[in-house]
Amino acid sequence: MIITDLLVRNAKQWPNDTALVEINPEIGDRKRITWREYNLVETSNNNSNRREISWKVFDEKANKCANLLMKNGVVKGEKVGILLTNCLEWLPIYFGVLKTGALAVPLNFRYASDEILYCCDLADIEVLFMGPEFIGRVEEICDKLTKVKHIYYVGDACPTYAEDFLKLVEGYEITDPNIQLDEDDYGAIYFSSGTTGFPKAILHKHRALIHSARVEQNHHGQQKNDVFLCIPPLYHTGAKMHWFGSLYSGSKAVLLKGTKPDVILSAVSQEKCTIVWLLVPWAQDILDAIDRKEIDLSNYSLSQWRLMHIGAQPVPPSMIKRWKAIFPNQQYDTNYGLSESIGPGCVHLGVENIDHVGAIGVPGFGWECKILDENRKEVVKGEVGELAVKGPGVMICYYKDEKATKEVLTDDGWLLTGDMAMQDKDGFIYLVDRKKDVIITGGENLYPVQIEDFLRSHPAIYDVAVIGLPDKRLGEIATAIISVKEGMTLTEEEVNTFCTQLPRYKRPKKIIFADVPRNPTGKIEKPKLRKMYCGEGLIKTELNS
Repeated sequence: MIITDLLVRNAKQWPNDTALVEINPEIGDRKRITWREYNLVETSNNNSNRREISWKVFDEKANKCANLLMKNGVVKGEKVGILLTNCLEWLPIYFGVLKTGALAVPLNFRYASDEILYCCDLADIEVLFMGPEFIGRVEEICDKLTKVKHIYYVGDACPTYAEDFLKLVEGYEITDPNIQLDEDDYGAIYFSSGTTGFPKAILHKHRALIHSARVEQNHHGQQKNDVFLCIPPLYHTGAKMHWFGSLYSGSKAVLLKGTKPDVILSAVSQEKCTIVWLLVPWAQDILDAIDRKEIDLSNYSLSQWRLMHIGAQPVPPSMIKRWKAIFPNQQYDTNYGLSESIGPGCVHLGVENIDHVGAIGVPGFGWECKILDENRKEVVKGEVGELAVKGPGVMICYYKDEKATKEVLTDDGWLLTGDMAMQDKDGFIYLVDRKKDVIITGGENLYPVQIEDFLRSHPAIYDVAVIGLPDKRLGEIATAIISVKEGMTLTEEEVNTFCTQLPRYKRPKKIIFADVPRNPTGKIEKPKLRKMYCGEGLIKTELNS
């Protein structure tokens, strides 16, 4: 079975049931362009911010897209880029690409022009789908996209250098092209988050895609009556592979554009969402808005919300304790994964293990894990080493990068994650830090995540990042970049006093009050911070040692 088989099954078994809903609170009364052949169902009050399609229409859209691509020369094994923000067209285009036997190549919608060009060249993209948000960026490089034969525009007012996909696709058949594929065929290329430089192209077979769907449904038990709220970008494996649980169960999913607390809670309430995947900042924003009485929970219908889960970054245990105090009847899960392991699920906490909050969990469904030393030998429980995972979702390679592949893939199929971790006596794995983010100060290893988790427990701290900055005497010193909660104040002296609870060598030696940059998947952009604060003439405050 491959992932497109699930879509075909759903279209046959539940043709008229809602598959996808798009809610865009920011669109106002602006004109919407859709695939005109279908009258997309809107809410009864003609709310132009909301669109939905059934499983039958979803499958037919994917078929029309596939037939257009094949008629215009796309064959099995070619690469098709998708440069779109979350919208109702995103997933039908993705599945249309897969149905041709081509590889879907989602692109980060935050990419600048040079990054778009780099990724298109690296992945050998021959067809590119793009949305209106990218007209200027693609225009800057369209004459340099020498490998790209077609640029299909998904939106209104098509630029001259592209082809109007929404007009063109109307003339194509809704029948499945029936290209024969199996789990050993290549299915997709995803890009690493790029927090350590230009992203790497990650090659996956269909085997990995379908395994991620099985993992998600096994972990979170999606049933036909569940409703999943999807907020993160679909180009990222995390969002899409969590949605695969909805695909697997034939249940409805809501694509929400917006991360403000009232927007999230309104969507949960109005669409009767039962499962919500959040990033740490969004969950924290909800809690803070409730604390400030900006949110009155009695105004929302939330009793059906059965599961909140978080991934893509370390999760502060103190935040989950706050969450459970407000939402005691919800289940909670932590998800861990990488794009190299087809997204979340190679490790997960499990809803039954709420007493182990703070751990990333245990090996996921169909996965193995172990922790290795610098010689790739397994360490004893309780010692810190590099987390390695193995399973059907491990990437084939970094596309066209044999050297980088050998650095992270062992001959017997283990993927070295680059994350430092520790496993306790009960088998639960705790993330300590990224291998490249470990700070070595005076011969001692400091793991920033541990310090960050401690600092986040301070009631006035909204977000924090700890990085190592050069020091002539100690090699590196721990530096905390702290973002203070809205409406609150915090002084260096107060932070210094609070940190006396830490062992002396773990206390930050410098502190900077500033915003903490995160990428679209919620990860702290530490290379950016190191670049910002390693220069001279910066205003930093040295704390007492």
